[in-house]
Amino acid sequence: MRRRTWTRSLTVLVAAVAATAPTLVATATAQQSTRQTAPADPGAERPLPLARLYDNRAISDDAAPDAGDFDGAGRSLSAQDLEAAGWGPGARLDLDAAALRWPDRAPGRPDNVRADGQRVRVGGRGEALTFLVAATSPHGPADAAGGEGTVRYRDGSRSRYTLTAGDWRGGPLATKAVALPHLNTRQDGQVAEKARIYAVTVPLEHGRTVGSVTLPRDPGADADLHVFDLAVRPEATGWTGSWSAGTGGYTGTGEWRDRTLRLVVHTSAGGPRARIRLENTFAAQPVRIGHASIAVQKNGAAAHRRPTPLTFDGGRLGTRIPAGARAVSDPVGFDVPSETNLLVSIHLPGPVSAAPVHSVAKQTSYLSEDGSGDRTGETGGAAFTGSLSRWPFLTGVDVQGGPGSVVTLGDSITDGVRSTEGANRRWPDVLAGRLLAQSRVPRLGVLNEGISANRIVTDRYPGDGVSSDTAGVSAQHRLERDVLAQTNVRTVVLFEGINDVRWGASAEEVIAGMKAIAARAAERGTRVVVATITPCEGYHDCTAEVEAKRAKVNAFVRDNGGRFDAVLDFDKVVRDPSHPERMAPKYDSGDHLHPGDAGLRALGESVDLRLLTD
Repeated sequence: MRRRTWTRSLTVLVAAVAATAPTLVATATAQQSTRQTAPADPGAERPLPLARLYDNRAISDDAAPDAGDFDGAGRSLSAQDLEAAGWGPGARLDLDAAALRWPDRAPGRPDNVRADGQRVRVGGRGEALTFLVAATSPHGPADAAGGEGTVRYRDGSRSRYTLTAGDWRGGPLATKAVALPHLNTRQDGQVAEKARIYAVTVPLEHGRTVGSVTLPRDPGADADLHVFDLAVRPEATGWTGSWSAGTGGYTGTGEWRDRTLRLVVHTSAGGPRARIRLENTFAAQPVRIGHASIAVQKNGAAAHRRPTPLTFDGGRLGTRIPAGARAVSDPVGFDVPSETNLLVSIHLPGPVSAAPVHSVAKQTSYLSEDGSGDRTGETGGAAFTGSLSRWPFLTGVDVQGGPGSVVTLGDSITDGVRSTEGANRRWPDVLAGRLLAQSRVPRLGVLNEGISANRIVTDRYPGDGVSSDTAGVSAQHRLERDVLAQTNVRTVVLFEGINDVRWGASAEEVIAGMKAIAARAAERGTRVVVATITPCEGYHDCTAEVEAKRAKVNAFVRDNGGRFDAVLDFDKVVRDPSHPERMAPKYDSGDHLHPGDAGLRALGESVDLRLLTD
């Protein structure tokens, strides 16, 4: 949106006619804004670093709100709120595997670019390009804004991309990178209203080195698309994801102070070196990690041998993770066995009152007493007197080498909610064991991104704020973080939909969501395998209407017109042949919705491993 600022001068003319009132005549003088308008051929200009193109002041100090004007109506982001979230000037932000940086500018100075065809110098080779962005409108909360841009590669080739950013006041909280609690305004000072910033990722041509990026043109008279930073997301070649868990919500913890978590996770692939991933997803404030370590579990909270310390940021013993961001530890020489329980210990100096969690671990983890300090280096388990049934902060363990990973994107069935506690009998565990036991296809790592009660179409957890709901944002909204940004992902298996048809979504909405997920994954070069929805007759809300919708979705999945690379007929695997609307009794956990251990094994054993690779 190209805006002009008008100043109005008033000239009072006193008429010579008696008894007439003064007449006010307004004259307007146009003052062109300082926005740099791109030439008709933006490729004709040499690319510049983004900071050289800054033309908008998004941030103001709370004591001087007039210094910022993010949206053209005198509203701006609070510098104090950004600092409280860990997004202060120059902050490093690892968002969806992209290394971004918040503008290193003082409040009231230009700190972002309003996209209008500017050509930006960007370097690097990778599989995607991530933008730190937001849309604004002077008229108030609005829809998303965006447009098409161009990536130029060093070899002279080009590719087009489409960039769409949520509005900073009205966009979805489920996909925001960070939300701030206030807006600064010229008229009313500070007001309590959520402000959002987004990380949006678009594909790149594999194997090519980026030279520059041309931003989209001005989206029109009623909106602006603001770019704070952009970076090439490198490919994670040379690494394989061995374990992962999706973050389903942000829950209260009580008040953790100076205590250590010892989290138990079960590997799929093994390797000679390891690294872990910690995420502060959905958080409102940064979290400090004092120390971390990794070990093979002996029993309970005890390790086989002294835990191996982990470092961050090139050798630091701890790290600070901004709200919404993540941290990956430095690679460490630690032999990770396949199909083995690990202990990942995290010291939280605290205080910590809420944490991002995966709520259904089906594994007992441990924590030390409040005020007990750093216990990450202890071999024994005596200090870990408390227990946990969920995984806070920890979302991944990678191993060096291997062919890459397959992600299972699902709900409570994939999460293994009715499997035996601590036995690792989820169907992705079965799949991982089968891959390791053969040599016909690559031995992919298996990453379980099932979240109990998750849906394809709508969010359960809204994506912001402390809540007891840990069913996550929708599969579509978490696709970037939980699938496409995973380590060296080769294939995604989508097995969701039963919660959608049970809780009000139409079959058409579920099908549209499946198509959208498949299209986005395929655009990024990820193989897409989709499973049919399993039966649930006998569960309290699995009505005839639900069954009709389930059947319609399954008919589409089986005959999808080539939208998917492969199909797994999980419905056929576990249904009762004499009564196909319900699960076979031998596979039923007893609630008629979730398979038990035998049913989960049948699902995992039914997968044709050849379908997971090109």
